[in-house]
Amino acid sequence: MKNNLKKKGQGLVEYALILVLVAIVVIVVLTVLGKKVNTVMSNAASGLGP
Repeated sequence: MKNNLKKKGQGLVEYALILVLVAIVVIVVLTVLGKKVNTVMSNAASGLGP
């Protein structure tokens, strides 16, 4: 029974590590793309003018 609990705990830790890695990748991608989207939107807004 203890062995089965260790396997479940190990599986949970592996899923948690995968989720953390995915979250880091998403944050990095959004940071990089966010700057580019901000630049594009600023250029579009300035092109429209008052």
